[in-house]
Amino acid sequence: MTAPASQPQGAASPSTPEQYVQQKAAQSGSSFYYAFLFLPTPRREAITAFYAFCREVDDVVDEVSDPGVAATKLAWWRKEVMGAFNGQPQHPAMKALMPHVQAYDIRAEHLLAVIDGCQMDLDQTRYLDFAGLQRYCHLVAGVVGEVASGIFGRQDPATIAYAHKLGLAMQLTNIIRDVGDDARRGRIYLPVSELQQFDVKAHEILKRESPWGYSDRFTALMTFQAERAHRLYDEAFALLPEVDRKAQKPGIMMANIYRTLLREIEAERFQVLQQRISLTPLRKLWIAMKTNWRGR
Repeated sequence: MTAPASQPQGAASPSTPEQYVQQKAAQSGSSFYYAFLFLPTPRREAITAFYAFCREVDDVVDEVSDPGVAATKLAWWRKEVMGAFNGQPQHPAMKALMPHVQAYDIRAEHLLAVIDGCQMDLDQTRYLDFAGLQRYCHLVAGVVGEVASGIFGRQDPATIAYAHKLGLAMQLTNIIRDVGDDARRGRIYLPVSELQQFDVKAHEILKRESPWGYSDRFTALMTFQAERAHRLYDEAFALLPEVDRKAQKPGIMMANIYRTLLREIEAERFQVLQQRISLTPLRKLWIAMKTNWRGR
């Protein structure tokens, strides 16, 4: 089986692995991309390659409609990770990443954990409680935060705990933003126990229909989710050691972009079932620049 790489129609084919991952990051429109711009070249190359890897495996789940095909592709990625760490990378994302793994302590177990998180998307579409959801978030966001914090530069091991908590806050923001998009795929990440707590039915979310859709029950449920995310952002920043604050500025940029998005969603009264609320690229860049100047 060939590697599950994607190449948009009409896009120029990148000639090197480094160009490939740069193109992958730029095309994504992700908030992460704007934080990368402020990094020194070696760190920027490392985080761009790591992000491209994460994007590749995430795209397998989001873009492949047949679960069996998606599972096969994730299995290919597991073999690719092990092969790359044995000196034989095949995919351009892995070829771009491997020169950086020793310098930034990126291990095969980190990449395999991200794949395991994507596998969970194939294996289950509901989470009974927040503890179960946290396990998923640990794999797809906490581990990513840990690797990113190592690339940004850390001296204090306590920074790892900050990175994991920040990853959780940002993933919960994603979940809030994407309720409607996920429902189209038959997925609901909001814990079943919390749906029951606020008397919101799963079939109501899956239908994404008015007038029930933006009822007081749904608004109360989403307000609960947003308040928890805000609390986790605050807890994460409280964990960041002062010695690593400057180096971790790119992560703070991403957090500020995500938290601004969360506040936009709140201001729109959680109108997330039939639209995807987002920030413009210019606004993301402005938030990143402002964070760079202020340092927080």
